[in-house]
Amino acid sequence: MDRPAFDPRIKLRHIFCFLEVARLQSVMKTAESLGVTQPAVSKTIRELEEILGVDLFDRSHRNLVLTHFGEVFQRYAGAGVTALRQGLDSVGQARGPESATIKVGALPTVSARILPRAVRRFTAQRLPPRVRIITGPNAYLQSLLRLGDVDFVVGRMAEPDAMNGFSFEHLYSEQVKMVVRPAHPLAGPAPLDLTRLQGFPILMPPPDSIIRPSVDRWLLANGIGDLSHGVETVSNAFGRSFTRSTDAVWIISEGVVAEDLADGHLLALPLDTRETLGPVGLTMRTDTPLSVGAEVLVEAIRSVARESADLHAQGRT
Repeated sequence: MDRPAFDPRIKLRHIFCFLEVARLQSVMKTAESLGVTQPAVSKTIRELEEILGVDLFDRSHRNLVLTHFGEVFQRYAGAGVTALRQGLDSVGQARGPESATIKVGALPTVSARILPRAVRRFTAQRLPPRVRIITGPNAYLQSLLRLGDVDFVVGRMAEPDAMNGFSFEHLYSEQVKMVVRPAHPLAGPAPLDLTRLQGFPILMPPPDSIIRPSVDRWLLANGIGDLSHGVETVSNAFGRSFTRSTDAVWIISEGVVAEDLADGHLLALPLDTRETLGPVGLTMRTDTPLSVGAEVLVEAIRSVARESADLHAQGRT
């Protein structure tokens, strides 16, 4: 007898639990996220592995890491959940246009620089869908995209091994800046002795941020290997307040502080950080088309990005 195309023993709870463990790489964090016990998570994953007849996770590491079988299953399970979410959304839209929501994952730099104008243009057209902006680190946003929890992501391009099942459309490039308050002791004309940085508090992107590797490479290339006064943060509100009220040096993507620099509230140190230049753009799933509303918003984002790039080239931003 031929094996059935789908094993009825696999339930939605298996799929959702597996995807959450794959995202968080931890049974404990998954239990907290799903509101269940750790033994319940472990039991669910064991059941799924027994049904499939393969190990989905390599348990020899500190964190749970997907095996090759797990990576394959994640790709298709994520696509299946995304299709289910889209089906639910379609029913909601058929029930009433006001129930539709476009979910956008955006890096803080994009949220500050590009999205406000793009969303204004979108809402001016008075289309039915609402727009929901979800911010966070690039890896977190891409995990949401893989699970179908956002429609697309606007942020930096991930490493090639993390782009499986995704497409990337380049919008513009930006570099990392080192910014201080205008009256900072380091503020002044170039050249700046980089060793003086080590005498001040440094606000750094956390290790799992997309820009941290390029920041570390730049620091090492310029002879700075240890910042003992470093503070790691992803909070732009904290970074902005702390930098403006102390002698801290904030290492941050230029898009986050573009308005602060233009208004004179913060000052970029005279340092050549072009080596940290990286692409920012749209990341989308290759197996899932965007809704009409999402396409309209994407086009607004493209338009604003083009205009911003033109102004930057003219030296007006």
